[in-house]
Amino acid sequence: MKNQFYATFYIAGFTYWNGLEAIESIRVGTKLLLEAEPTNGFDPNAVKIMYDNIMLGYIPREENEEISKFLQLGHNNLFHVFINRINLEAHPEKQISVVVRIIDKNTAVKDN
Repeated sequence: MKNQFYATFYIAGFTYWNGLEAIESIRVGTKLLLEAEPTNGFDPNAVKIMYDNIMLGYIPREENEEISKFLQLGHNNLFHVFINRINLEAHPEKQISVVVRIIDKNTAVKDN
């Protein structure tokens, strides 16, 4: 079985954080990392979207609760996250679309 589709969304806060610092280096297919931010004063389920130590923004609030719980429980390697669409002509909050897939450990390459 292949990795399973979980969610797709636009990066929230892309223009408010450091997304523009990475705009020249990210492409469709660029792998991203997720980091739970349980101490966030606005949303205890906040999940940062990171690229090469640059914070691009957040998973939108309506999409973050389950992913945040998994990350807070230490399941950082459960997800394959990547950019699937870039439209620099769109509104800044709709420029970068991300896909999250759940990694199927049964078919993942195992280190010996």
